[in-house]
Amino acid sequence: MKRWLVRLGCILVAALVAIQFVPVQRTNPRVESDVQTSPELKAIFRRACYDCHSNETVWPWYSHIAPISFLVANDVKEGRRELNFSGWDQYNEQRKARKLKEIVEQIEENKMPQWYYILMHPDAKLSQSDKEIILKWAKQLS
Repeated sequence: MKRWLVRLGCILVAALVAIQFVPVQRTNPRVESDVQTSPELKAIFRRACYDCHSNETVWPWYSHIAPISFLVANDVKEGRRELNFSGWDQYNEQRKARKLKEIVEQIEENKMPQWYYILMHPDAKLSQSDKEIILKWAKQLS
């Protein structure tokens, strides 16, 4: 049994080393445009939203270590697909209205930022004041 556990441990270590060589796309495409907001709201977005919802992602050290790198890169890819503030001006009015409605829903239901992002980025947690500023902006534009 002990020999079997040692072999299993060696296989796991070898697999962890091997997956470090699997390429992960961590890019920040050119910023085409940016959502126009007050400096106060822009600071909130940069602190709590831009890592996943813009082309200005700050890739932390752990985003370079597999398998976490796969998860982080996928979250950023999905976040940008759902809402990308770096392309806000490219959205038509109907899409902007839909995104604003989704922002309101996500904030009111405390779904954003996601809990596991806040674990590694506690400063991204939205205060009640932050939420009110975001909601006021989103409702005013929609």
